Amino acid sequence: MLETKFITQEMPAAGDTVLVGLSGGVDSTLTAILLKNRGCKVIGVTMSMWDGTVIKQKEGSKKQKMKEACFGPAEQTNIAECKKFCKENQIEYYVVDVKENYKKLVLEYYKNEYRRGRTPNPCVICNSKIKFGALLEGAAKLGIQYDYFCTGHYAKIVRPQTGVFGSDVRPFMVSGATDVTKDQTYFLNRIPSEILQKVRFPLAEMQKSQVFEIARENNLAAANREESQDFVGEEYRDALFADKKSVPGDIIDLDGKVLGKHKGIEYYTIGQRRGLGVASTEPLYVHSIDPVKNLVVLARNDELNSIGLIADDFVWPGNVEPKEEIECLVKIRLASRPVLCKVSRYIPVDGDPPFIGDPWLIKFQSPQRAVACGQSAVLYKDNVIIGGGFISKSIPE
Repeated sequence: MLETKFITQEMPAAGDTVLVGLSGGVDSTLTAILLKNRGCKVIGVTMSMWDGTVIKQKEGSKKQKMKEACFGPAEQTNIAECKKFCKENQIEYYVVDVKENYKKLVLEYYKNEYRRGRTPNPCVICNSKIKFGALLEGAAKLGIQYDYFCTGHYAKIVRPQTGVFGSDVRPFMVSGATDVTKDQTYFLNRIPSEILQKVRFPLAEMQKSQVFEIARENNLAAANREESQDFVGEEYRDALFADKKSVPGDIIDLDGKVLGKHKGIEYYTIGQRRGLGVASTEPLYVHSIDPVKNLVVLARNDELNSIGLIADDFVWPGNVEPKEEIECLVKIRLASRPVLCKVSRYIPVDGDPPFIGDPWLIKFQSPQRAVACGQSAVLYKDNVIIGGGFISKSIPE
């Protein structure tokens, strides 16, 4: 078991050199100002991810306003605003090109997962491999040296008083922020402890309303900006999947009855109700997706419950795994509430999917709806992330 107190790590002090990840939004720009006001030497850095891909809407679709996302033509405007902000505040500024890494590690992963009938977590991959990976590697190649790396995420960095899971290892870990409505820990679950050692989140104790208030007091232009979404939305999906022709197939119910046709399994996710194109006397939802037979399976809402799941490709703080069954909370998607569960090692049986690393069995205290393979199962104890993996298989009720 993990029975220990967690110590919140101190923020950068006057004289420290701090690298701040800037996006042009209110959270990151205020982070830079707060640190500068503390007497830190602040260096701004922005990732350049967009490769110039032209995002087009599907022909014949109604014209709608495209939301600003982290990948898209708005990047050029964001970089210009960051450059202007840094110049006005005497902050050294750099742009790090991560286009190839982003394309290979995030976009290809996103497309491949959907085409496998899974629901990907692009923001989880982006945070661990790009924002806290390729970006810092790029900064190092530019010769940038710093004491801390700070971002505008709503989270905290903590450290246990004693070793985790009976070991002597006291890793740096991610804990929930004060503003639970903006908590972003779920997306940070795969960042290695050795990286977290130099990471700090200055907005950890603040409410979002306070952030806007202080930003306006400091006359930050970003306080008037509309918040962007973390990843490209549904309106971009046609463009992302344009590299391969979609393969239509049957939509069936749990008894195998054909209810209609789908346009390609990459357009469907577990629990989806809208856009199915199926007539029914009662609401139907995507129950499962069979990539081998190219089928989308629908069911009633009460048939989507699971009593547990099996997750693999796990990341544990300090690389220390539990030696016995543990009881904790688990989140199976960003918008879900953490639920009580028991976690233990899982012994594979015939018919299981291939696992990456050791698989773990997670049993819920109460059934959970629409468990989606590919999503992250993130474990919490006292609001601190104690592990996280990818859902490989759900266990029906």
